[in-house]
Amino acid sequence: MPDLDKPYNQTSDTAKPLTQDFQKRRLIKDIVARYGVIIGGLSVIVAVVMIFFYLLYVVFPLFLSATAESVSQYPLPEKSQGNTVLLQMEEQNELAVRFTDKGEAVFFQTATGNVVLKQAINIPEGSHITSFAEGSPVSEGTIVYGFSNGQAIIAKPKYTVSYPNNIRIITPTLNYPLGEEPLAINDAGIALDKIAFAIADNATTVVTQSANKITLTSFEKEQSLFADEASLQRTDGEIPLPSEGVERILIDKEGRNLYLASKNGRLAFYDISEKASPSLKQAQQAVASDQKITSVDFLNGDLSLMIGDSSGAVSQWTMVRDSNNHPQLQKIRAFKVSDSAIVSLKGEQRRKGFLTVDASGNIGIYHSTAEKELVKTHVSDSLSFAALSPRANALLLQSADNKLHFWKIDNEHPEVSLKSLWQQVWYESYPKPDYIWQSSAANNDFEPKYSLTPLVFGTLKAAFYAMLVAIPLSLMGAIYTAYFMSPNIRQYVKPTIEIMGALPTVILGFLAGLWLAPFMEANLAGVFCFLLFSPMIVMLFAFSWQFMPKDLLNKIPDGMDAMLLIPVILLGGWFTFTISTPIEAVLFNGSLREWFKNDLGIGYDQRNALVVGVAMGFAVIPSIFSIAEDAIFSVPKHLTVGSLALGATPWQTMINVVLLTASPGIFSAIMIGFGRAVGETMIVLMATGNTPVMDISVFQGMRTLAANIAVEMPESEVDSTHYRVLFLAALVLFTFTFIFNTLAEVIRQRLRDKYSSL
Repeated sequence: MPDLDKPYNQTSDTAKPLTQDFQKRRLIKDIVARYGVIIGGLSVIVAVVMIFFYLLYVVFPLFLSATAESVSQYPLPEKSQGNTVLLQMEEQNELAVRFTDKGEAVFFQTATGNVVLKQAINIPEGSHITSFAEGSPVSEGTIVYGFSNGQAIIAKPKYTVSYPNNIRIITPTLNYPLGEEPLAINDAGIALDKIAFAIADNATTVVTQSANKITLTSFEKEQSLFADEASLQRTDGEIPLPSEGVERILIDKEGRNLYLASKNGRLAFYDISEKASPSLKQAQQAVASDQKITSVDFLNGDLSLMIGDSSGAVSQWTMVRDSNNHPQLQKIRAFKVSDSAIVSLKGEQRRKGFLTVDASGNIGIYHSTAEKELVKTHVSDSLSFAALSPRANALLLQSADNKLHFWKIDNEHPEVSLKSLWQQVWYESYPKPDYIWQSSAANNDFEPKYSLTPLVFGTLKAAFYAMLVAIPLSLMGAIYTAYFMSPNIRQYVKPTIEIMGALPTVILGFLAGLWLAPFMEANLAGVFCFLLFSPMIVMLFAFSWQFMPKDLLNKIPDGMDAMLLIPVILLGGWFTFTISTPIEAVLFNGSLREWFKNDLGIGYDQRNALVVGVAMGFAVIPSIFSIAEDAIFSVPKHLTVGSLALGATPWQTMINVVLLTASPGIFSAIMIGFGRAVGETMIVLMATGNTPVMDISVFQGMRTLAANIAVEMPESEVDSTHYRVLFLAALVLFTFTFIFNTLAEVIRQRLRDKYSSL
């Protein structure tokens, strides 16, 4: 007999241990899950923070200040061999050479001043040195001596590196590119008072001043078809000496442009492409009328002249084409270096930097493109000569007391400044200041252009057009699917669209670049007709729906009405593309693209923002749709039922209740889609033309930060300026998304607080 006094719900003794074991296991699982979630969340935060600090670690050296440090000083080597006319250093900064006014080349160790080699220039018998000049920065140390008998000799220091017993030995010597015998420049035997030269691949141009004229002499190598030896073909030309005289003669590395600088500030530019008939192109005042030109030198590449004056200012003059496409020298920037006169200017051999020495014994190192002062320090009370190493990491200076000062320079990334990254910069050979990204070129004279502005602009432009396509389609689709569509159809539609989000973007980019872009170019009028007439066709169909027979309408299941729009849109699309051809012929002379170009001045690139908007919008739609649809579908039913019970229509309920309640989720969906668009790489890489231009036009391409990193990172040298600037672009993208997402979260939380009481 059962014990009626015992409660029926009391567990048996055997069930108690099982229940306790279950509770313990569940408690352990809860603890493991809780700490697992905490550890996982903290790991994500730590990973994101580590990424940020790694990017910062790579980028930080870009903004470190350059430094200059004195290493040693010693008496002038072999002072008895004559006064210095030029100092030079070799690439490893171990040896230097001092050319003297007696025609001696004294090679010595830079750190100690110990002489390694003395070698004399071949001076013609019965003559003496009357002029001397150094080639442009790209000539790698080539020099020329002019003599009193009208002859000249060109020489170049050569350094041979060997490694006996694994020890580096540098052996210097003088090399003569045109032979050891002097060249006859002035046949009349008149002394060469001033001289300049340029050595190109197969030609050498020497310009000299003798008496009251400027003489051009060109030696061009001609290879015979039947002999191994080449002959020199000589061409002579003359220029009258300017009335103000000539202080300095300069020739660019190609031997095409000649510059004559006078001491009173006049600068004349000649085209000497035709050596026999040079022509004056421009003559103007290069410095203020009350100042004098005290130093002139080429910037690397010989496209710009750096002119120092007696007021302590240095100006950059470069060739700019005018409205008639004629080259003209134009001042594009100036540096206030000192209050004392500039006594020496030296351009770097491999970058757009230059060294200045003023009359007070101060040195300064500057970068022209970045418009940045890198180093400024005092060395001695008076400096007469300076040499900058080929790598611009060492400096040799001669003071008035005949001492040499050897300095080390740490200046790894002079090209970067806030101005060069974010503001308009006037680059060499450009008609005006502009935002330009161009990180490499075919030659070493190239001026790097690291403006991030067009990349940021392209990123925002691509995201804007993508969101312009994605937001209306995805949100309207989410509203209809979550609120109006029948459950039977929703269970197929929602997973299908979400699966679209798993489609690789490289496939979308491939289709956009190879199919969609040519299709839009060939059917541009049809695309615009479709965008213009499709809404009208849908509205017309919706208007006529009310006149359909009631029996037919009752046979259509609830939520299936919109399915009937699919054939309507397909037929409407066929119709709009069909009528676009006659419309284009009548209104736009047969070509809408040509009409845009000729009548409106709007160019058309095949891979443009319109293509990106469609392709990337298609990629973003699943993300926005899925999150927004979940937010709308999750609105409590009692809110919608209560609204309908109070007499509101379904649309009024949707707008005034459902959307407001779901607004935090909808806003999150839009922000996640925007983040996806900003960080997208492959679609914009393959469908935009990848050109870093700043043009808001929907028919022009762009380059984004992400695409730029993907394209150029494999080609960049590790730890180079280009490499670190690409990491800076990644840091900008990271920071932008972080700030934007943080603001979005703040707005989302406020929306949640505001409408949570509904």
